[in-house]
Amino acid sequence: MAAIIIALFIVGYLSITLEHPLKLDKTVPALIMASLMWAGLAIAFQAGLITIIDTHDHIYDAAAGYTEAVEEGFVSTLLHHLGKTAEILVFLIGAMTIVEIIDQHKGFQILKDYVKTRNKKKLLWIICVLAFILSAIIDNLTATIVLITLLRKLIPNKKARLWYAAMIVIAANAGGAWSPIGDVTTTMLWIGKKVSTTGLISKLIVPSIICMVVPTLVASYLPPFRGELEVDPSEEQDNKRLLSSKTMLYLGLGGIVSVPIFKTITHLPPYLGMMLALGVVWLVSEYITPEENYTEERKEHFRAHHALARIEMSSILFFLGILMAVGALESLVVAGSEVGTLRYVAEGLDTAIPNQDIVIMMLGVASAIIDNVPLVAASMGMYNFPLDHYLWHFIAYAAGTGGSMLIIGSAAGVAAMGMERIDFIWYLRKIAWLAMLGFVAGSVFYIFSN
Repeated sequence: MAAIIIALFIVGYLSITLEHPLKLDKTVPALIMASLMWAGLAIAFQAGLITIIDTHDHIYDAAAGYTEAVEEGFVSTLLHHLGKTAEILVFLIGAMTIVEIIDQHKGFQILKDYVKTRNKKKLLWIICVLAFILSAIIDNLTATIVLITLLRKLIPNKKARLWYAAMIVIAANAGGAWSPIGDVTTTMLWIGKKVSTTGLISKLIVPSIICMVVPTLVASYLPPFRGELEVDPSEEQDNKRLLSSKTMLYLGLGGIVSVPIFKTITHLPPYLGMMLALGVVWLVSEYITPEENYTEERKEHFRAHHALARIEMSSILFFLGILMAVGALESLVVAGSEVGTLRYVAEGLDTAIPNQDIVIMMLGVASAIIDNVPLVAASMGMYNFPLDHYLWHFIAYAAGTGGSMLIIGSAAGVAAMGMERIDFIWYLRKIAWLAMLGFVAGSVFYIFSN
């Protein structure tokens, strides 16, 4: 029965990675996979065919008799994984809603004021630095969407814009790796108490900067970034600032940034800080005046309910499915051992490849092919290192930046691919080597500095 549960994970995982050829949203196989795996666990456990292990290394076996204590052990294990998953989902829903409220008030239009140059090389550096900083605050996916929207207003020529969009992916993924709120994977490690805010920032800020600077520096000497941009000065922007744009931008970003501070002061889970930030931003959005001659009809357009309707619930449900599926694997005890499946795999890797740095770098390369969320979720179940261990930071860096090597390797890349119709082969030929340069340079620095 254990083999069937593992097979369900493999089939579901393959369906997720092949979402584009299958033309199937990856949320569908993720939800089905998680449900069937836990159903299989329950049936096999009750029949005494398998044993399970909880997060405190207590093993439960129904073979000797399905007692109330054994049943309670299974239920508490399931609820623990659901609770940890829910923490991440509530955090993400709060952050995504705040970003949508800012966008609703056209707060991101203010960023355009910082981009006035027509020099291609200078624009490349401005855009990449903005992507690096912004992704650390509002996450790499949102930063990519915001900046590509900005690029469309600055660069009418699509061929020229593709290069900038591709470099945004690299910079945004590098920026998200050193911030606990910059990428889903770093948020998972942070909420899972594998890394602390100060530990993550202090250890990864320099490798992440290197990961962004090296490919940007090399790219700045390539032909696409030479010369001046052709811009139509008479082009009128449809999205002008509102009276509330600046207030909502600073309030929203400040609210998101305050979450790590809230956690440090109160020692409460991060999702509570995000709930507080969302509540404050929502409160202000109800009473602020975005426009002159503000009417009740227009007020409905700026309500937070519209922002809630625009967040990507399919992404939230995907994370629910994949994290619960990984939780099932973590709970399943391998026959003849006293550890879960993922821990068993980790011990096997340590035996086959003694150098853990190589294992983590392989994980980074794999994250370009396979979604980095389940990879990091699996690694959290594979290893049992203390808070802020060297390898937890390296996992955060590798999973966050390794995905840049393929356009489908990160949420930021997939967003850019969809918005600008970036061709997979074009990115592989033109950009992948730049992303690999940055990834390797940052990795080498991190390894030798530690």
